[in-house]
Amino acid sequence: MSEKLEKNLEQTASKKMRLLKLFWSTLYLSAFTFGGGYVIVSLMKKKFVDELGWIDEEEMLDLVAIAQSTPGAIAVNGAIVVGYKLEGIIGVIAAIAGTIIPPFVIISVISFFYELFASNVYVQQVLTGMQAGVGAVIACVVFDMGSGIVRSKSILSMCIMIAAFIAGYVCNVNVVLIILACGALGAVLTLAQRKKVQK
Repeated sequence: MSEKLEKNLEQTASKKMRLLKLFWSTLYLSAFTFGGGYVIVSLMKKKFVDELGWIDEEEMLDLVAIAQSTPGAIAVNGAIVVGYKLEGIIGVIAAIAGTIIPPFVIISVISFFYELFASNVYVQQVLTGMQAGVGAVIACVVFDMGSGIVRSKSILSMCIMIAAFIAGYVCNVNVVLIILACGALGAVLTLAQRKKVQK
């Protein structure tokens, strides 16, 4: 009985520590991320896949796809799917809280001093520099995630990736249509694979 109790206490403490780590990680990432949701999702990948090892790379790609294909801010959607994957509903609450607190506080402060920020030359220069950094971070994430697909050696996945890039970058197709088309294609392929297994 005492061994079971000790084990339960250890599991509870471990879960609390993980929830706390999840909250502080998302809070930190959200507070120091500039450039929108795609940047924070990429940093989540580095934190939860590369550093902590809580999620593997393929699962992270799936979670990012879910976050992109659902309505709402991608940063919050990313926090929801990561939080749910790690700790269920409590994880969702911790991840959302960590993600929304920094922008809420920062935007509230900026709204009081908007005129000062808008006309300040130094602030404008800082923001211009940040834009360049954001571009580099997004390029790095695209390379990391794209190389993961290439390493999987799935010809179909590589063809979909190239087709999506051409449709978005060369043909200027709306990204929503690309996501919906890729989602529909993925559903068809999954159903086809299930039918093969059943046979």
